[in-house]
Amino acid sequence: MVKPSLTLQVPDLSGRFAVVTGANSGLGFGLTKRLAAAGADVVMAIRSRPKGEAAIAEIRREVPAAKLSIRQLDLSSLQSVSALGDQLGAEGRPIDILINNAGIMTPPQRQQTDDGFELQFGANHLGHFALTGRLLPLLRAAESARVVTVSSLAATQGKIEFGDPNAERGYKPMYSYGIAKLAQLMFAVELDRRSRLGGWGLMSNAAHPGLTKTNLLSGASYGREKPTLQARLTRLTWRLLPFMWLDVDEGIKPTLYAAVSPDAEGAKYYGPRGFYETVGGGVTFAGVARLARSETDMTKLWQLSEQLTGVTYLD
Repeated sequence: MVKPSLTLQVPDLSGRFAVVTGANSGLGFGLTKRLAAAGADVVMAIRSRPKGEAAIAEIRREVPAAKLSIRQLDLSSLQSVSALGDQLGAEGRPIDILINNAGIMTPPQRQQTDDGFELQFGANHLGHFALTGRLLPLLRAAESARVVTVSSLAATQGKIEFGDPNAERGYKPMYSYGIAKLAQLMFAVELDRRSRLGGWGLMSNAAHPGLTKTNLLSGASYGREKPTLQARLTRLTWRLLPFMWLDVDEGIKPTLYAAVSPDAEGAKYYGPRGFYETVGGGVTFAGVARLARSETDMTKLWQLSEQLTGVTYLD
């Protein structure tokens, strides 16, 4: 079956307010630049202010009028998530676009967040679950807000371990990454369902970048000082086999489509239109992992996430 080619058209975003996590590098940087170029005011929710300031300087070399600001956020700390929610809540500006993009990938050893969660599940999923919940009043105050959660092809490799969500019985870096990315996809679908049932007025969907050239794949993974052999080989294939990889400007297109296209739909999953959703450019509907189609499992994950984070999405 040939998947449809979805046309990405970025409208004028003047006056729109966006929040992008992990905005100083990789996909987040590319998304921030495109949103700012279209006129949006963008909050870069990131851990490192110096890196954010360097990213702003780089963006403004191409987009001199870019309206960008930095808010510090560490998704591995629920206190940091709460602080950002309080800060933006005090400012009171409705949020039109929230892109849950930041991610941690394959620490070699099991690590924990400040709150005792396995790092990948805790930061990638629980951190974004808590952040979205904290920002829900501002999202509901906007007209037709969008929440886009960035998942991964690795979501098909995961299975939520409801009896051991923090990998205390055993930790495998890539498997735990797949679990976290599956959880993010399930969250995106369930958030849209709850929004429709509760009349929250927001659309939630998800996207993945296929095989895109970012430092998440080619740099030193979290907890390592140097890139692994696999990461070094990845960077080598960028040079020798460029057709296997998307540049960031192409890799952001599924997420950008989900965030701004007038034709984007809630509870949908978008990815590159190419060979097994890896490369090829363009945008199409991505294959949704089986577990992300189970209302029972999505409800269980939602309840578990509320229990672990202490964040409840009130109607």
